[in-house]
Amino acid sequence: MRRDPYAILAARIVREMQDSPEKINMWGKTWKGTGCMGLKIVMLGAPGAGKGTQAVRMAQEMGVPHISTGDIFRKNLREGTDLGKQVQEYLNSGGLVPDSLTCDIVADRLQESDCANGYILDGFPRSVPQAEMLTEFLAKHGGKIDVAVNVDVPDEVIVDRLSARRSNPETGEVYNLKFNPPPPEIADKLIQRDDDKPETVQERLRTYHETTEPIIDYYRTLGVLVDVPGADAGPDEIYRRIMDVLPK
Repeated sequence: MRRDPYAILAARIVREMQDSPEKINMWGKTWKGTGCMGLKIVMLGAPGAGKGTQAVRMAQEMGVPHISTGDIFRKNLREGTDLGKQVQEYLNSGGLVPDSLTCDIVADRLQESDCANGYILDGFPRSVPQAEMLTEFLAKHGGKIDVAVNVDVPDEVIVDRLSARRSNPETGEVYNLKFNPPPPEIADKLIQRDDDKPETVQERLRTYHETTEPIIDYYRTLGVLVDVPGADAGPDEIYRRIMDVLPK
């Protein structure tokens, strides 16, 4: 059985942290915020669509937190929280991190005071069950997702983009042979990571279409989805398109 992409990500995070040193069901915890004073946004799109880049810029411009599930996992694992310990147990046993625990971790982050005036979720939810849990949690506390932004980029464009990425093994800096070429003097040093090879990108896209893409229809049904074309423009233009369609 194929492993859940989120469990694979979490396992990778744990491996990166090997040299670093109250079970609470957050879905029932009292909401600390003061209501929907700002937009609560979910960023959607295939891996390589550029949603993460846009989410960071949007958060900076709007003055709201950018909430990345990868960052949340790292924080809980690094700090050894009760939720982090539960994740660690699943990873140590080779099991999948259940949706309920993933949602508990996200809900824990949403209890922070900086989320009271809105936030941007990047990398969550990753499946329809997670989206449903998020909707239920927010509804219990008088809130909802205001808009789900789908950065729409065809598979062939994503494969072309990601397979052109090259990394400098000495500095970790990433270049793109088409859009951000490296200086000629270091071109021979660059490598292509396994994650950026065409066959790997295609497998990631296949998993995305099976597991995560159905979320698009879920939010469309709720009436909060906006589609933003992301294949024919650069980051600045895509950002402008996103900001133009956000509720005012």
